[in-house]
Amino acid sequence: MWVFCSSPVPSEVCVSTTCAPSVYLKPEVERRILNRLKRLEGQVRGVQRLLAAHHSCDDLLVQLGAIKQALNGVTVQLLEGHLETCVAEDVRRGEGAKALASLKGALGHALRHAS
Repeated sequence: MWVFCSSPVPSEVCVSTTCAPSVYLKPEVERRILNRLKRLEGQVRGVQRLLAAHHSCDDLLVQLGAIKQALNGVTVQLLEGHLETCVAEDVRRGEGAKALASLKGALGHALRHAS
C-alpha cells in the first residue's frame, strides 16, 4: 500500500521533483521516520537544557554526536524508502535514466550534508 500526497509540500522545500506526484513513502516507512524525528527533537531539546544548565562541553559534545548519528540513521531510512518508491516506480515504468538521476540526486544531497 502506498501513501498518496493529499497536500503537496511547498516547492521551495522540495529538493527534487523526480518522484511522481502519486508516489510517496510506504506508510510504515513514513511512521518509522516520523518516530525517529520525534526522538531527535527530544534529544535536541535535551541538549538545549544541558546548555542552559551549564553542563560540561564534553557532555554536550557526546549528545551532539548521538544526534548526528541518529540523523544519519533517519537519512538512511529515507534513502531506502526513496529507492523503494520513487526510484522503483521509475524503473517499473521503463524510465531507467530518470530512476538513476533520482538516485544520484538523493545520494548527492545526503552525502553532501553527512559530515
